[in-house]
Amino acid sequence: MEDKGTESAIVAMARRRTEGETGASAPAPGGPREWADRVPSGPLDDPAVHAALRRLFPLTPDLVHLNVGTLGSTPHPVLDMLRAADTEYARYPRDPYPPTTLTEPRATLARCYGCDPDEIAIVQGATDGNARILNGLDLAEGDEVVTTTHECYTMQAPLNLLRNRRGIKVTKLTPRLGPDQSAEEIVEMFAAAITPRTKVLEWAAVTFTVGTTMPTRMLAELAHEHGITTVVDGAHLPGQFDMSLRELGVDFVSGSGAKYQCGPMGTGILYARNKVLPEYNPLPLPGFWPVISLWYPIEGELPPRATGREPTYDIGTFLQKTGSADLSRGPALQTAAEIWEHIGRAEIQRYVHGLCDHLKERIAAHWGEESFFSPLHDRRLHSGMVAFQPFRDPAHAVDPRRFMEFEERMETEHGINLRFTFFPVRDADSERYAIRLAPHLYNDRDELDRTVDAMIKLTDEMERR
Repeated sequence: MEDKGTESAIVAMARRRTEGETGASAPAPGGPREWADRVPSGPLDDPAVHAALRRLFPLTPDLVHLNVGTLGSTPHPVLDMLRAADTEYARYPRDPYPPTTLTEPRATLARCYGCDPDEIAIVQGATDGNARILNGLDLAEGDEVVTTTHECYTMQAPLNLLRNRRGIKVTKLTPRLGPDQSAEEIVEMFAAAITPRTKVLEWAAVTFTVGTTMPTRMLAELAHEHGITTVVDGAHLPGQFDMSLRELGVDFVSGSGAKYQCGPMGTGILYARNKVLPEYNPLPLPGFWPVISLWYPIEGELPPRATGREPTYDIGTFLQKTGSADLSRGPALQTAAEIWEHIGRAEIQRYVHGLCDHLKERIAAHWGEESFFSPLHDRRLHSGMVAFQPFRDPAHAVDPRRFMEFEERMETEHGINLRFTFFPVRDADSERYAIRLAPHLYNDRDELDRTVDAMIKLTDEMERR
């Protein structure tokens, strides 16, 4: 049997060998950015620009897809990259373990999302990111996580696992919903719930239930005041917002690559703050364990976390190196992010949120402002999703069968893909249901008008019986 000294020497030799290898990432087909001449530039409201952009997506012509909150449509150039990368690795198999693996995609995503490459890893989705973040925190029995009842199951499930496994306390808050909700009252709700045992504040950057953009920077500053770690389920951030993860001031963010970013299914990002920048977050780096990692040392420990502006070590690589990764999806997600950069992330955010403004105007005109579960008057809370109550009869409004029927008939009879959601409501004795619409840059206002007209017709038919 080899002694530990021999084992360490072998590991060091293997790392030196792999560090010297090149070509760990599949080359882009036809050279970098070969898709640039296919992607239009200019205002997305311009019919010619939008028509050219729409041709990038393989969406079937007879479908109006208004459910990007669940899954986006992947553009042709991204699918081309995915196929080319898979083919290249099948044609010329090579070592998937070098530290250079996915270096370029990570650097691109870091630039696109406003952080450093050592702070980001490409993961399988927001679910994967959420579980890795929560299980990597130093939480013990009795430690408290304050969160909300409007978190996605992908966050609630690992939180409950930690409650059952480690005995942590999970405190869930139910925010007030509707057109008059405000950023200040959300912050006050969290502030009132903090106790001496509170170790983590967790919230969704955008709630999947009703599309409220939570006041993330304000909540981060609240956490800074109390020395609390912050975790954000950012599933709906990448591809929707022109954002900087660093400037959010939080410790950890997960994000989906397959929703608003329109990357391949099974992609996402994990952001882990890896340096102390007082202008964004003055707190020391929280204790964190990269629980799924091939790169964690097999002997000894990592050095202490950084205390200043320079990282002690590359936590992103520890999170990225998990074994024989799916090496095609990283470059494909990189391509999707580069296309968004070419179009302009600020332009995409303006256009998508403008579509939702139009939806809100049409919905308010027919159903009234009281039908909204989404925020209306505080624009800081707006997002690319709108959730409302289409049934005026109180008995129909709490009948899940009607919402399932509504969703199904909108697709089968009108070719419109949307979804219904359900969630707790403050001071209500049962869950409430909503129709949620989530347009994206491949939609236009004519499609939204057709959607509202179809919903009016369908609601009238269903309420008459």
